[in-house]
Amino acid sequence: MEQRLSFSVLGPVRAWRGESELELGPPQQRAVLAVLLLAEGSQVSASGLVDAVWGSTAPASAPGIVRGYIHRLRKLLEPGGDASSSLIRSRGDGYQLRVSLDELDLGVFRELLIRAERARGAGDTRGVVKYLRDALGLWRGAALAGVRGEYAQSQRQRLGELRLSAQTTCLTAELDLGAPTQAVAELAGLVAEYPLDERLRELLMLALYRSGRQAAALAVYREAQALLADELGVDPGPALQAMYQRVVRADAELLAPPAPTEPAPASVPAAAPVPAQDPAVPAQLPAGLATFVGREAELAEVARLPSDGTVVISAIAGMAGVGKTSFAVHWARQVADRFPDGQLYVNLHGFDPVGLPVVPEHALRTLLESLGAEAQGLPQDVDALAARYRTLLTGKRVLLLLDNARDAAQVRPMLPGAPGCLVIVTSRNRLAGLVAVDGAHPLHLDVLSVPEARELLARRLGQQRVTAEPDAVQEIISRCARLPLALAITAARAVTRPTIPLTSIASELGDSADGLDAFHAGDTAADVRAVFSWSYHALTPDAARLFRLLALHPGPEITLAAATSLAGLTVPRTRQLLGELIQAHLVDEAVPGRYVSHDLLRAYATELTETVEPSQQVRAARRRMFDHYLHTAYEAVALTTSRVLISLAPPAEGVRAEKFTEDAGKAMAWFTAEQAVLLAVREAAATSRYDVHTWQLAWAIGHHLHLRGLAREQEAVHRAAMDAACRLGDRTAQGHVHNGLTLAKGGLGRFDEARRHAEQAVDLFTESGDMRAYADSYYNLAWVRVHQDDPEAALGAVQQSLALFRAYADGLGGDGGREQRAIATALNGVGWCHTLLGQHQQALDHCLQALALQKKLGHDAGTADTWDSIGHAFHQLGQYDEAVDAYRNALDLYQQLDAPLVKAVTLMHLGDTHLSAGHPDAARAVWTEALEAMDRLGDAERLAEPVRDRVRRLDGTSGPA
Repeated sequence: MEQRLSFSVLGPVRAWRGESELELGPPQQRAVLAVLLLAEGSQVSASGLVDAVWGSTAPASAPGIVRGYIHRLRKLLEPGGDASSSLIRSRGDGYQLRVSLDELDLGVFRELLIRAERARGAGDTRGVVKYLRDALGLWRGAALAGVRGEYAQSQRQRLGELRLSAQTTCLTAELDLGAPTQAVAELAGLVAEYPLDERLRELLMLALYRSGRQAAALAVYREAQALLADELGVDPGPALQAMYQRVVRADAELLAPPAPTEPAPASVPAAAPVPAQDPAVPAQLPAGLATFVGREAELAEVARLPSDGTVVISAIAGMAGVGKTSFAVHWARQVADRFPDGQLYVNLHGFDPVGLPVVPEHALRTLLESLGAEAQGLPQDVDALAARYRTLLTGKRVLLLLDNARDAAQVRPMLPGAPGCLVIVTSRNRLAGLVAVDGAHPLHLDVLSVPEARELLARRLGQQRVTAEPDAVQEIISRCARLPLALAITAARAVTRPTIPLTSIASELGDSADGLDAFHAGDTAADVRAVFSWSYHALTPDAARLFRLLALHPGPEITLAAATSLAGLTVPRTRQLLGELIQAHLVDEAVPGRYVSHDLLRAYATELTETVEPSQQVRAARRRMFDHYLHTAYEAVALTTSRVLISLAPPAEGVRAEKFTEDAGKAMAWFTAEQAVLLAVREAAATSRYDVHTWQLAWAIGHHLHLRGLAREQEAVHRAAMDAACRLGDRTAQGHVHNGLTLAKGGLGRFDEARRHAEQAVDLFTESGDMRAYADSYYNLAWVRVHQDDPEAALGAVQQSLALFRAYADGLGGDGGREQRAIATALNGVGWCHTLLGQHQQALDHCLQALALQKKLGHDAGTADTWDSIGHAFHQLGQYDEAVDAYRNALDLYQQLDAPLVKAVTLMHLGDTHLSAGHPDAARAVWTEALEAMDRLGDAERLAEPVRDRVRRLDGTSGPA
């Protein structure tokens, strides 16, 4: 006769064949068996086994070692068997250990808990105690005793909490049966082991009071009060406080436990068979949240789902802590009366902090038993279970809430086959397969709006308290980033400290703004960090690494290209990993190709990066990120300006800078899209003391900031760049920064300072002998002199610049496109200075030379600038139609280049021409358009003042100015 195998995990990991215990080998081999046993029949991937045994310290040979352990376990459990029929079967990239419910002590433990719960529902208190004492008797110490590692410790904690829950329920039932003296000793031991668990202290106070020990009960409360104040800075919770008050006033009702109940007698003769179908209709929905707020749009959306008799499936997805379960329960309770045959609820534990997801077989068994099926008669195979389940649902109207699903495959066997049912599924994944294959209606939950967040706080704290401190409430909402879980945790803290101002609560959040400590509530399910970790630990190792590295990115969004460089991977692989993060709701694709993450998720990722990612890997990733933006911006500068190019070191390995395929418009659009990111990256480089990147990034983005009228940002960027250049002792870098400061100071209207910076740049490049940079510096000096109303000095400086550009081009053979663009730019500058001096024909001669060269080179920005100069010259010559045509040509190009500052200036010039030509309405129209363009600029009011002055003067006159 074949001897039966049995296993134990509620204590040391052990196995028996019949009465004989098996020697399971070394601790790591025992750990492999433990992981397979705890999976309770579901597949465990090979990488999952490696992670469980070694964690982050796995050697390169770990997969081979695991295969060896599996081989030895197979021989041990089924000597003489072959792999195809082994108890441990290979499945895909993993393994599966099939054990029946009664072969594993954990399975027996859970079955006894289910029986105890049924007894409690039937009012059988003695039955509750019997089943729970039998269940607790299965334990032989701490779960997985002797198995080391993070996985084993997390499982010990999970199973320990399950054991503690059973003990608490059992002791409560024993107190109800009138046995307080026996419970005191056990409760005292549990309180010593779990000193912060208020429920245990509440039960101990009750047991002591019923044992006639009122003083001892009050001492338990005072001890809890002192401990909670010292450890957590909080008062005891409402339940413990209520127990204290009842003991103080010697509440007689505390002394009278409910009368013990017995199972209800059968309503049929003893010989008659007990019906398999429980006549009670299941009503398993969790309690609704009394403080549920908002979500009107989402509730309206689900209200429009069809009710024509089909099976309706709604897949509710969203990031951790956003309130998916609360929304699903709220909706389900609103429509529960439409499903008279019952409402079923299953928590699938898809992202359990320590446990494994519920396998479909177990979930189906639970559902079938809820629908009245006898457990003993159910088949073992998942397909047979699903068939039985669908048969039971035929002709019924049942609502099914499947909470916290891992993926579509976990849910699909539980979908009804007949019409008339509603299935609500919540998940942190998007469940795209459920939408595509099964016709589920997708619903994405985002964070609350500000009014909804305020209403949530008002519901929890009271309207009066919220109204009294509106600024503090606004800061709390901001610090919590409108995430419902974070708001709820903060509100709970405020509720337990009613005398503390909300300003102090907001201040505490601010003190921990870079982390998540302020959102730790002592309960894993209500701890933002813990809740996020459940999604994080479900990721593949590569996706988890990318999630950590994304915390290094300082900008509000990151592109696929930048993420690729940051990770040092290929574009297809990075796209795949980002897709996994999107599925897990750890990032979102705000617009195609641009990825964002919630502020609190970024804080969590930052914590992981600091504790998990090796420092040298962090430095390498940060270097790749800085190189990505620097080299991409360099390419954009080379396409869009004629400025001197600086020398860059080669990018780090793995950097994939973006290319613009000679498309200047695409390069300008990149600058616009990445403006906020570039500023943040430059600041991160300065903060991290990457001095070379700091000044070179300033050089790369300075011209864009100038064109956008962001002079203050340009000045700040170059101040930090100068500090970096001085630390490096690099005088060439200092010269380039002085050129940037010339434009920044000029943009702020501080032209005397701008002139000093331009002259310092000239001196430094004279010293270094860099003729190209020397020429650029003279051009900048000419620009300053123009704005200082000194056209003669400006003409001299720009002529010097033109001569230097020509000499430099001649030295290179004269064919360089960039050098020819610089010459064309300087020719246009000479023409502009001539027209300022009243030498309009000379101005046209130089500008037309510049225009021909710009067109030949295909330099749209330079061509547009030159058309503006030509328009000005024609205006001064009184040739207004020609001036209007020239300005329109310039505006067409500026529109394509998305250059609002120079476009606005040209519109101002065009208005001047219309007014001089006797067309005031046309002037007003283009000046209004100029003001609209200037609204997009950084220093809009100062820049717009000359145009507003023109409009004011126009309103006071009907003729030319």
